[in-house]
Amino acid sequence: MGKKKSGGADEIMSVVARLPWWAGIGAAALSYVVFHYLAGQKAAPLTDTAGVGPMVIKTMWASLSSILQYIIPLLCLVGAAVSAVRQRERNALLSKAATGHTASIVDGLSWQQFETLVGEALRQQGYRVVETGGGGADGGVDLIVTKGNEKFLVQCKQWRALKVGVAVVRELYGIMAAKGATGGFVVTSGSFTADASEFSKGRNVTLVDGPALAKWIQAARAPKAAPTSNAPKAAAMVPSCPACGKPMVERIAGRGANAGNAFWGCSDFPRCRGTSPLG
Repeated sequence: MGKKKSGGADEIMSVVARLPWWAGIGAAALSYVVFHYLAGQKAAPLTDTAGVGPMVIKTMWASLSSILQYIIPLLCLVGAAVSAVRQRERNALLSKAATGHTASIVDGLSWQQFETLVGEALRQQGYRVVETGGGGADGGVDLIVTKGNEKFLVQCKQWRALKVGVAVVRELYGIMAAKGATGGFVVTSGSFTADASEFSKGRNVTLVDGPALAKWIQAARAPKAAPTSNAPKAAAMVPSCPACGKPMVERIAGRGANAGNAFWGCSDFPRCRGTSPLG
């Protein structure tokens, strides 16, 4: 049985629900202003038959806008409400995983909740996260995250008993090349095979296993220190790459003894692979 197609109203609410709740409220206000303006546009008096077509079109737009000026803002507000509820659920899920025994809590999540948890942990690291739905349990790219001009693809594998093999990492690397992504993350509540770890080296694919994910979650819920310096001073603290001199960006190590820990990486990666310890 084919997937039931959603209507235009569902599509609008779905798109707005992916935005921050305040953006949905802004979209509601903007759409009302636009359609209210269009609804007030009156067709010019008809002077000859050549003006019949434009007059009919303008009249139809005005009539349609008089209805849409209320419907579209309402749909946007519903989407904003859904966004707010989802954000509250994400925060609650992250808090629960951080305050309890992370491994056991993560193992008890559904695959959708697992993807949500990973997405929220990345949001707390400063990434902008788009949930793709993944095409089903553990299928396809689950999240697309961006930071600045860099785009990363995320694949979530909630495999409790099995190790994630090299085929999964190789698949994501191929999608990264096709989509022009800077890098990618494969996140699991379990672990990775030696072949998977070896393949990821030098390809900007970060492997995040159970212990590294637990560090992400704990770091996301750690109390944030109050700002003590102004923006210019903070910008001055960003080091230059020791290899090429360009500004560096904060990254998270995905493997090795420092897995889950932050470090400075060159903003010109992968052309430059310069790194520097954080702090």
